[in-house]
Amino acid sequence: MKAQKVILVTMASAAVGAALGILFAPHKGSKTREKISKKGNDYLDGFEEKFNEFVDNASKKFENLKGEAAKFAKNNIEAAEDILYEAEDVIDEAAK
Repeated sequence: MKAQKVILVTMASAAVGAALGILFAPHKGSKTREKISKKGNDYLDGFEEKFNEFVDNASKKFENLKGEAAKFAKNNIEAAEDILYEAEDVIDEAAK
């Protein structure tokens, strides 16, 4: 949800900035378009950076969770095997 808000705010800021730039432009059209283009590219670069950070963080969290799940599964398998061996010992003792 947070990433969606960042994306939405970034896009809205770019649109507002472009509109205000056009309305209050003290320069001729070609110069204004050049400035708007540069500003748009700056926003795009910022968005790209934020998006890459988001993907990196999500990847790290996924890897951590994957490792924890593997440890959890391994520990439970070992515990189940221990219980199975104990049950076999009890059955063997009862059979004697």
